[in-house]
Amino acid sequence: MKNDQNKNAFIGPEDYAEPRCLLCDEPYGKEPEVRSVPIRRIIEKNDEYLAKQDYDGAERHLLYWMEEARLGNDKRGMLAIANELIGHYRKCGNRAKALENVDLALSLLDRLGFDDSQTAGTTYVNCATACNAFSENNRAIELFAKARTVYENIPGISPALLGGLYNNMGLCQKALGLYGDALESFEKADGCMAKVEFGELERAITCLNVADAIAAEKGMEEGEQEIYSLLDKACDYLKNSVAPRDGYYAFVCEKCAPVFGYYGYFLAADEFANEAKRIYEGT
Repeated sequence: MKNDQNKNAFIGPEDYAEPRCLLCDEPYGKEPEVRSVPIRRIIEKNDEYLAKQDYDGAERHLLYWMEEARLGNDKRGMLAIANELIGHYRKCGNRAKALENVDLALSLLDRLGFDDSQTAGTTYVNCATACNAFSENNRAIELFAKARTVYENIPGISPALLGGLYNNMGLCQKALGLYGDALESFEKADGCMAKVEFGELERAITCLNVADAIAAEKGMEEGEQEIYSLLDKACDYLKNSVAPRDGYYAFVCEKCAPVFGYYGYFLAADEFANEAKRIYEGT
């Protein structure tokens, strides 16, 4: 009996647990080696798909590399790809998959210990924007607040990142009926984008966001003069921008065109919709 007890004292998990990987037979409890995926190349290729509006191709591309990152134990890579997938599914209107990747991204942030980093701020903005797009506004506003805390405490943070935060946060505040807060956020966004090269594209979007906020708070009749002034300014920003006429310019035109149409600026709506189509088709 004594010998049996001594023998059992030397039995550990490795004696009865399956190896982490049955093919490579790595021992139990050993942290697997990280095989990093080429994030920059993955994102560049994804941008190529989006420029052609090949959303199915973009999804296949991202899911392939997500699996590669998972198999390679590359959590940083998984986080970067999860962020891309959040944006992809948000644009495609796929609520379930967008929010699934929101949960994954936030979980990876926690596991990586990136809570106060710029990466965390960007992820919070991305997740919050997706939540806002699918009417999860209370969750979104909490994530935007986290992003703001992170960004505003990073010395020398890019004005483009701050501007994107304030713009999207303003949309969420508007959805919650916090019109004063929304207008303040849009004003900060415009100030940030005034410092950014080709920032006039984002400033056009901000003008339309402010117009929507005024219409929601005051109504079209009371806010008419302010709204039309903002629409004129947005038109000028888009037409006079020296930004390259590339996929991003097309995306902004496509995004703004329906708003111009909603307020009766039909010529502008057609002009920007046609410009987006021309760019996408490469004509």
